Amino acid sequence: MRYLLFFALAASLQARSLDVVIVRGADGAEEYGKKFTTQVEAWKTACAKGEVPVEVIEGEDSTTKLEKRIAAAKPDRSLWLVLIGHGTFDGREAKFSAEGPDFDAKQLADWLAPLKQEVAVIHCASSSGGFMRPLTGKGRIIITATKSADEVFYARFGEHFAEAIGGLLEADLDQDRQVSLLEAFRHASKEAAMFYENEGRLATEHALIEDNGDGTATRRELLEAPPADATLDGERAAQLVLVLSEEEKQLSDEQRNKRDALETALKKLKQQRSELGEDEYYAKLEKLLRELGAVYGSSRPAT
Repeated sequence: MRYLLFFALAASLQARSLDVVIVRGADGAEEYGKKFTTQVEAWKTACAKGEVPVEVIEGEDSTTKLEKRIAAAKPDRSLWLVLIGHGTFDGREAKFSAEGPDFDAKQLADWLAPLKQEVAVIHCASSSGGFMRPLTGKGRIIITATKSADEVFYARFGEHFAEAIGGLLEADLDQDRQVSLLEAFRHASKEAAMFYENEGRLATEHALIEDNGDGTATRRELLEAPPADATLDGERAAQLVLVLSEEEKQLSDEQRNKRDALETALKKLKQQRSELGEDEYYAKLEKLLRELGAVYGSSRPAT
Protein backbone atom coordinates (compact mmCIF):
# COMPACT_ATOMS: atom_id res chain seq x y z
CA MET A 1 0.00 0.00 0.00
CA ARG A 2 2.86 2.37 0.85
CA TYR A 3 4.43 1.85 -2.59
CA LEU A 4 1.10 2.42 -4.33
CA LEU A 5 0.73 5.70 -2.44
CA PHE A 6 4.28 6.74 -3.38
CA PHE A 7 3.82 6.07 -7.09
CA ALA A 8 0.41 7.76 -7.17
CA LEU A 9 1.89 10.83 -5.52
CA ALA A 10 4.92 10.86 -7.82
CA ALA A 11 2.68 10.64 -10.88
CA SER A 12 0.79 13.74 -9.76
CA LEU A 13 3.98 15.83 -9.44
CA GLN A 14 4.30 16.38 -13.16
CA ALA A 15 6.83 18.67 -14.79
CA ARG A 16 5.76 22.28 -15.23
CA SER A 17 4.91 23.44 -18.75
CA LEU A 18 6.56 26.81 -18.20
CA ASP A 19 9.82 28.37 -19.37
CA VAL A 20 11.43 31.49 -17.91
CA VAL A 21 13.76 33.57 -20.07
CA ILE A 22 15.70 36.42 -18.47
CA VAL A 23 17.36 39.14 -20.52
CA ARG A 24 20.19 40.85 -18.65
CA GLY A 25 20.83 44.28 -20.17
CA ALA A 26 23.83 46.58 -20.15
CA ASP A 27 25.05 47.67 -16.71
CA GLY A 28 25.56 51.32 -17.53
CA ALA A 29 27.55 51.71 -14.32
CA GLU A 30 29.11 49.28 -11.85
CA GLU A 31 26.59 50.04 -9.09
CA TYR A 32 23.70 49.10 -11.38
CA GLY A 33 25.50 46.02 -12.63
CA LYS A 34 25.60 44.67 -9.09
CA LYS A 35 21.87 45.31 -8.67
CA PHE A 36 21.09 43.55 -11.95
CA THR A 37 23.22 40.56 -10.96
CA THR A 38 21.37 40.31 -7.65
CA GLN A 39 18.03 40.31 -9.46
CA VAL A 40 19.12 37.67 -11.97
CA GLU A 41 20.41 35.42 -9.20
CA ALA A 42 17.16 35.82 -7.24
CA TRP A 43 15.16 34.77 -10.29
CA LYS A 44 17.44 31.78 -10.90
CA THR A 45 17.05 30.69 -7.29
CA ALA A 46 13.27 31.04 -7.51
CA CYS A 47 13.14 29.03 -10.73
CA ALA A 48 15.22 26.26 -9.18
CA LYS A 49 12.91 26.24 -6.18
CA GLY A 50 9.89 26.12 -8.46
CA GLU A 51 11.45 23.42 -10.67
CA VAL A 52 11.03 25.62 -13.74
CA PRO A 53 13.75 25.80 -16.44
CA VAL A 54 15.37 29.23 -16.77
CA GLU A 55 17.63 30.69 -19.42
CA VAL A 56 19.66 33.91 -19.04
CA ILE A 57 20.40 35.85 -22.20
CA GLU A 58 23.21 38.39 -22.03
CA GLY A 59 26.24 39.63 -23.95
CA GLU A 60 26.84 41.58 -27.14
CA ASP A 61 24.55 39.40 -29.25
CA SER A 62 21.73 39.22 -26.68
CA THR A 63 19.17 40.92 -28.95
CA THR A 64 19.74 38.35 -31.70
CA LYS A 65 19.68 35.55 -29.14
CA LEU A 66 16.39 36.77 -27.75
CA GLU A 67 14.73 36.94 -31.16
CA LYS A 68 15.84 33.38 -31.92
CA ARG A 69 14.79 32.11 -28.49
CA ILE A 70 11.29 33.53 -28.84
CA ALA A 71 11.00 32.03 -32.33
CA ALA A 72 11.98 28.65 -30.88
CA ALA A 73 9.41 28.78 -28.05
CA LYS A 74 7.44 25.54 -27.80
CA PRO A 75 3.70 26.05 -28.37
CA ASP A 76 2.73 23.72 -25.51
CA ARG A 77 4.76 25.68 -22.94
CA SER A 78 3.95 29.05 -21.39
CA LEU A 79 6.68 31.66 -21.50
CA TRP A 80 7.69 34.23 -18.90
CA LEU A 81 10.04 36.87 -20.30
CA VAL A 82 11.88 38.96 -17.70
CA LEU A 83 13.78 42.10 -18.76
CA ILE A 84 16.34 43.34 -16.23
CA GLY A 85 18.38 46.44 -17.00
CA HIS A 86 17.99 50.03 -18.17
CA GLY A 87 15.54 51.51 -20.63
CA THR A 88 15.64 54.63 -22.77
CA PHE A 89 13.17 56.94 -24.51
CA ASP A 90 14.10 59.40 -27.25
CA GLY A 91 10.70 61.03 -27.47
CA ARG A 92 9.48 58.55 -30.08
CA GLU A 93 10.51 55.02 -29.14
CA ALA A 94 11.06 53.22 -25.85
CA LYS A 95 14.00 50.81 -25.96
CA PHE A 96 15.60 48.21 -23.74
CA SER A 97 19.34 48.79 -23.32
CA ALA A 98 20.98 45.52 -24.31
CA GLU A 99 24.75 45.00 -24.26
CA GLY A 100 24.70 44.91 -28.04
CA PRO A 101 22.04 46.56 -30.22
CA ASP A 102 19.06 47.82 -28.23
CA PHE A 103 15.56 46.64 -29.13
CA ASP A 104 12.34 48.62 -28.98
CA ALA A 105 8.73 47.82 -28.12
CA LYS A 106 7.67 47.24 -31.72
CA GLN A 107 10.47 44.75 -32.32
CA LEU A 108 9.57 42.75 -29.23
CA ALA A 109 5.88 42.85 -30.15
CA ASP A 110 6.69 41.52 -33.62
CA TRP A 111 8.78 38.67 -32.18
CA LEU A 112 6.03 37.68 -29.76
CA ALA A 113 3.17 38.03 -32.28
CA PRO A 114 3.35 34.45 -33.68
CA LEU A 115 3.14 32.85 -30.21
CA LYS A 116 -0.23 31.33 -29.36
CA GLN A 117 0.60 30.16 -25.84
CA GLU A 118 0.21 32.31 -22.73
CA VAL A 119 3.03 34.83 -22.37
CA ALA A 120 3.98 36.98 -19.39
CA VAL A 121 6.40 39.87 -19.83
CA ILE A 122 7.89 41.36 -16.66
CA HIS A 123 9.74 44.49 -17.80
CA CYS A 124 11.71 45.87 -14.87
CA ALA A 125 13.60 48.69 -16.61
CA SER A 126 13.09 52.44 -16.78
CA SER A 127 10.87 53.62 -19.66
CA SER A 128 9.25 50.15 -19.65
CA GLY A 129 5.79 51.72 -19.68
CA GLY A 130 6.36 52.44 -23.35
CA PHE A 131 6.23 48.69 -23.99
CA MET A 132 2.80 48.23 -22.39
CA ARG A 133 0.41 49.02 -25.22
CA PRO A 134 2.39 47.33 -28.05
CA LEU A 135 2.62 44.07 -26.07
CA THR A 136 -0.91 43.72 -24.68
CA GLY A 137 -3.33 41.19 -26.09
CA LYS A 138 -5.29 38.03 -25.41
CA GLY A 139 -3.33 35.53 -23.36
CA ARG A 140 -0.78 38.15 -22.31
CA ILE A 141 0.21 39.32 -18.85
CA ILE A 142 2.28 42.50 -19.12
CA ILE A 143 3.96 44.08 -16.10
CA THR A 144 6.07 47.23 -16.37
CA ALA A 145 8.07 49.14 -13.77
CA THR A 146 6.90 52.50 -15.09
CA LYS A 147 3.59 53.95 -16.24
CA SER A 148 5.06 55.58 -19.34
CA ALA A 149 8.17 55.83 -21.48
CA ASP A 150 8.83 59.25 -19.93
CA GLU A 151 9.85 57.72 -16.57
CA VAL A 152 13.49 57.36 -17.58
CA PHE A 153 15.31 57.13 -14.25
CA TYR A 154 16.54 53.88 -12.69
CA ALA A 155 13.57 51.77 -11.54
CA ARG A 156 13.76 49.95 -8.20
CA PHE A 157 10.63 47.91 -8.92
CA GLY A 158 12.61 44.97 -10.32
CA GLU A 159 14.67 44.57 -7.15
CA HIS A 160 11.56 43.98 -5.05
CA PHE A 161 9.80 41.85 -7.67
CA ALA A 162 12.77 39.47 -7.91
CA GLU A 163 12.78 39.21 -4.12
CA ALA A 164 9.06 38.47 -3.92
CA ILE A 165 8.55 35.98 -6.76
CA GLY A 166 10.48 33.25 -4.95
CA GLY A 167 7.86 33.11 -2.21
CA LEU A 168 8.62 36.05 0.08
CA LEU A 169 6.38 35.74 3.14
CA GLU A 170 5.50 39.45 3.24
CA ALA A 171 4.32 39.31 -0.38
CA ASP A 172 1.92 36.40 0.21
CA LEU A 173 -1.15 38.57 0.70
CA ASP A 174 -3.74 35.75 0.72
CA GLN A 175 -1.53 33.54 2.91
CA ASP A 176 -1.76 30.49 0.66
CA ARG A 177 1.99 29.79 1.03
CA GLN A 178 2.87 30.94 -2.47
CA VAL A 179 3.33 34.25 -4.28
CA SER A 180 1.49 34.94 -7.53
CA LEU A 181 2.51 37.35 -10.27
CA LEU A 182 -0.15 39.74 -8.98
CA GLU A 183 1.13 39.55 -5.41
CA ALA A 184 4.72 40.11 -6.54
CA PHE A 185 3.53 43.12 -8.57
CA ARG A 186 1.66 44.63 -5.64
CA HIS A 187 4.55 44.03 -3.24
CA ALA A 188 7.19 45.46 -5.57
CA SER A 189 5.20 48.55 -6.52
CA LYS A 190 4.39 49.26 -2.86
CA GLU A 191 8.02 48.84 -1.78
CA ALA A 192 9.20 51.12 -4.58
CA ALA A 193 6.67 53.77 -3.57
CA MET A 194 7.76 53.54 0.06
CA PHE A 195 11.38 54.13 -0.94
CA TYR A 196 10.58 57.50 -2.47
CA GLU A 197 8.29 58.41 0.41
CA ASN A 198 10.90 57.55 3.03
CA GLU A 199 13.57 59.46 1.12
CA GLY A 200 11.30 62.47 0.72
CA ARG A 201 11.75 62.28 -3.03
CA LEU A 202 9.33 62.63 -5.93
CA ALA A 203 8.53 59.14 -7.24
CA THR A 204 9.94 58.55 -10.72
CA GLU A 205 8.37 55.13 -11.29
CA HIS A 206 4.79 53.87 -11.14
CA ALA A 207 4.33 50.22 -12.05
CA LEU A 208 1.50 48.88 -14.24
CA ILE A 209 -0.13 45.52 -14.87
CA GLU A 210 -2.36 44.44 -17.78
CA ASP A 211 -3.74 40.91 -18.10
CA ASN A 212 -7.26 41.12 -19.53
CA GLY A 213 -6.30 42.24 -23.03
CA ASP A 214 -8.31 45.46 -23.08
CA GLY A 215 -5.22 47.64 -23.51
CA THR A 216 -5.87 49.62 -20.33
CA ALA A 217 -3.35 48.90 -17.58
CA THR A 218 -3.92 49.13 -13.82
CA ARG A 219 -1.83 50.61 -11.01
CA ARG A 220 -1.53 49.06 -7.55
CA GLU A 221 -3.47 51.88 -5.91
CA LEU A 222 -6.59 51.01 -7.91
CA LEU A 223 -6.31 47.35 -6.93
CA GLU A 224 -6.21 48.27 -3.25
CA ALA A 225 -9.21 50.61 -3.48
CA PRO A 226 -11.13 49.60 -6.62
CA PRO A 227 -13.84 51.97 -7.82
CA ALA A 228 -17.36 50.56 -8.00
CA ASP A 229 -18.03 48.54 -11.17
CA ALA A 230 -14.46 49.11 -12.38
CA THR A 231 -12.91 46.58 -14.74
CA LEU A 232 -9.41 46.10 -13.38
CA ASP A 233 -6.53 43.84 -14.29
CA GLY A 234 -5.01 41.18 -12.08
CA GLU A 235 -7.43 38.25 -12.19
CA ARG A 236 -5.24 36.04 -14.37
CA ALA A 237 -1.98 37.23 -12.80
CA ALA A 238 -3.38 36.16 -9.42
CA GLN A 239 -3.54 32.57 -10.71
CA LEU A 240 0.04 32.35 -11.98
CA VAL A 241 2.74 31.21 -9.56
CA LEU A 242 6.42 30.39 -10.04
CA VAL A 243 7.09 28.57 -6.75
CA LEU A 244 4.10 26.38 -5.95
CA SER A 245 2.92 25.51 -2.46
CA GLU A 246 2.93 21.87 -1.42
CA GLU A 247 -0.84 21.75 -1.99
CA GLU A 248 -0.56 23.15 -5.50
CA LYS A 249 2.15 20.65 -6.38
CA GLN A 250 -0.43 17.88 -6.07
CA LEU A 251 -2.14 19.25 -9.21
CA SER A 252 -0.78 18.90 -12.73
CA ASP A 253 -0.58 21.94 -15.00
CA GLU A 254 -3.67 20.64 -16.83
CA GLN A 255 -5.60 20.37 -13.57
CA ARG A 256 -4.51 23.83 -12.43
CA ASN A 257 -5.54 25.36 -15.76
CA LYS A 258 -8.94 23.69 -15.57
CA ARG A 259 -9.34 24.80 -11.95
CA ASP A 260 -8.43 28.39 -12.89
CA ALA A 261 -10.93 28.41 -15.76
CA LEU A 262 -13.68 27.09 -13.50
CA GLU A 263 -12.94 29.68 -10.80
CA THR A 264 -13.12 32.43 -13.44
CA ALA A 265 -16.43 31.02 -14.66
CA LEU A 266 -17.75 31.03 -11.08
CA LYS A 267 -16.91 34.72 -10.66
CA LYS A 268 -18.65 35.58 -13.92
CA LEU A 269 -21.69 33.53 -12.94
CA LYS A 270 -22.01 35.37 -9.62
CA GLN A 271 -21.88 38.68 -11.49
CA GLN A 272 -24.73 37.49 -13.72
CA ARG A 273 -26.92 36.29 -10.86
CA SER A 274 -29.31 39.24 -11.00
CA GLU A 275 -29.88 38.61 -14.72
CA LEU A 276 -30.64 34.90 -14.29
CA GLY A 277 -33.57 33.21 -12.68
CA GLU A 278 -32.84 31.48 -9.36
CA ASP A 279 -33.34 28.01 -10.86
CA GLU A 280 -30.96 28.68 -13.75
CA TYR A 281 -28.38 30.31 -11.50
CA TYR A 282 -28.26 27.45 -9.00
CA ALA A 283 -28.25 24.82 -11.76
CA LYS A 284 -25.19 26.44 -13.35
CA LEU A 285 -23.59 26.95 -9.94
CA GLU A 286 -23.99 23.29 -9.02
CA LYS A 287 -22.51 22.17 -12.33
CA LEU A 288 -19.42 24.36 -11.89
CA LEU A 289 -18.93 23.32 -8.27
CA ARG A 290 -19.17 19.64 -9.19
CA GLU A 291 -16.56 20.11 -11.93
CA LEU A 292 -14.33 22.00 -9.51
CA GLY A 293 -14.67 19.26 -6.93
CA ALA A 294 -13.75 16.66 -9.55
CA VAL A 295 -10.49 18.50 -10.28
CA TYR A 296 -9.40 18.34 -6.65
CA GLY A 297 -10.73 14.83 -6.23
CA SER A 298 -8.62 13.55 -9.13
CA SER A 299 -5.46 14.93 -7.48
CA ARG A 300 -5.79 12.79 -4.35
CA PRO A 301 -3.50 9.70 -4.25
CA ALA A 302 -5.22 6.33 -4.31
CA THR A 303 -5.25 4.50 -0.99
